[in-house]
Parts: sequence; structure tokens; C-alpha cells
Amino acid sequence: MEFKTVLFYVFSAIMILAATRVITARNPVHAALFLVLAFFNAAGIWMLLKAEFLAIVLVLVYVGAVMVLFLFVVMMLDINMDRMREGFWSYLPLATGIGALIVLEMAAVLWRGFMKFEQEAETVGANIGGTKELGLLIYTKYILGFEIAAAILLVAIVAAVALTLRRRKDTKAFNPGDAVRVKRNDRLRIVKMATVDQPAIDAASKAAALAAAEAQAATAPDGAAAPKETK
Repeated sequence: MEFKTVLFYVFSAIMILAATRVITARNPVHAALFLVLAFFNAAGIWMLLKAEFLAIVLVLVYVGAVMVLFLFVVMMLDINMDRMREGFWSYLPLATGIGALIVLEMAAVLWRGFMKFEQEAETVGANIGGTKELGLLIYTKYILGFEIAAAILLVAIVAAVALTLRRRKDTKAFNPGDAVRVKRNDRLRIVKMATVDQPAIDAASKAAALAAAEAQAATAPDGAAAPKETK
């Protein structure tokens, strides 16, 4: 048995085990980590098939970006696992039947495609999954579609940036540049006021108290005792 065949069986066994643990793990974080392991083994199988571009894309895009987003969302959400596991065994036979049907349909569709691909690869002798051959096809035969896809992605990036930079009246925000460039005179103002002597303050308070007592006596009903003047 060749070494590549041994590696294929090892990667396949680990990937099947990891995929099984993805749907059987009780902790969603553990399930996401098992999915990362399955992606790495799938990338190893792509490398054995001399499709290094697909292997690199699988690692960089799915493991480096998509799975990080999955883990962030799973760890931020408060998921009630007991409620999610309710009715699992009741739906298991139906899910198993649907999964087996999908596998059979994919095998029936792809089997002849794989056979035809192997015959064409032996005839042409080209590595369809290599970066060099893929680059030649993209920049020669499919250059128009590639440029259209690049323009669409550029418009999407500009639209996303524009949505984040729009000003909304219902949000409280400040410009960090203005906060950094602020000076002492912009935040603090010193006002000089004339001092007032304490006897003048006492006389003013006594006059105010006397005026309030006279106003209360004027508004009191007949026969009511007038408030005594306080000295």
C-alpha cells in the first residue's frame, strides 16, 4: 500500500469521526471545533488530490473566517441546550432517512462525473486544481466574469463602509479627533466675582424672612394668630 493511500484513509477516518462529533456534541463550542478539525482533514485530502488551491481556500476562508464568526456568535449567545435537545430522538429516523437519500443522490450524480474527469485528466495531463492552471483559466478564458465579480465585490465593500459612516440623529456619538485636540480653555472658564461681606448677607436674609412673615400675616384669615417676629 502506498503512503498516499495510507494518508487518505487516515484523513478520511478522522474527518468522518469529526463530522459525527459535530452533530453529537452537547456543547456548541465543541461542535464548532470538531468542524474545524473536519475542515483541516478535508484540506489534507485536497492536497493529496493535487488541488492545493481548494485546500488553501478551505483553510483560509472557512477555518480562518467563517468558523471564527461561528464561534463568536455561539459564545455571545445564551443558548438553552436543554430546550434545543428536546425531541432529538423523535426526529432522528426522519433525519437519517433524508441524509441517506441525499448521499445516494449525490453519489449517483457525481459518480459518472468523476469517471469522466479521470479520463480527461489522463488524456490532457493537466492539474485542474492547481493554482497555475486555475490562474491561466481565470485571466484568459473567464477574465470578463472575474472582472464583473471583482466590481460587484468592490461595490459591496464601498456600500458597507458608507453604511457605517452615515450620521444618525438618534445616536449619541462624538468625534474622537475633537476629544484629542481639546485644550484646557475649551473645558474650563474662570469667572471673577465680587466678594460680599457676611453682615450684608445676614441683613438680606433677615429682610427676606420679615417680608415672608408679613405676606403670611396678610393672607391669614381673621382671628388667626399672626406669626411672631423672630429676632
